Amino acid sequence: MNWFFITLFYSGLSPKAPGTVGTLVSLPLGMLVLIYFNAETLFMATVLITAIAIKEINRYEEKSAIHDDKRIVIDELAGMWFALSVAPAISVNLHEVSTFENGFLIQSILSFALFRYFDIAKPSIIGRLDREAKGGVGVMADDIVAGFAAGITSAVIWQFIQYLNIL
Repeated sequence: MNWFFITLFYSGLSPKAPGTVGTLVSLPLGMLVLIYFNAETLFMATVLITAIAIKEINRYEEKSAIHDDKRIVIDELAGMWFALSVAPAISVNLHEVSTFENGFLIQSILSFALFRYFDIAKPSIIGRLDREAKGGVGVMADDIVAGFAAGITSAVIWQFIQYLNIL
């Protein structure tokens, strides 16, 4: 169960770009939670998953002596879901998903792209957390902050699009 969980249904075992694959798996799952529940539920689920992930990653690192194994992608889920819970914080039903006016799809895609950028580039505090934090907290913290940064940036971009009345 531990390996299934921390590799996010084994998506972290992808030979190429396991972080991106993990994020791609996380995106539709998070969108489904937003559609069928709401942003608060997604946020709270992410907090719970993060707490469990820290414990499981600590156990894995204790056994393997490998810090931040690239196959561990549960941190991508946490970051992506934090971004989604901040950005499109709107409730939509299944029939409204494809409407551009509510911003759900646009902000979801923006959140994905911005999260991958922040997670890969690791600017500012994100890079510092990645380098200096240890254990499960170290693995999760940079992605959580990258997720918040992506979600906030996505929301700002969406508000600018709304201000310009582009869509």
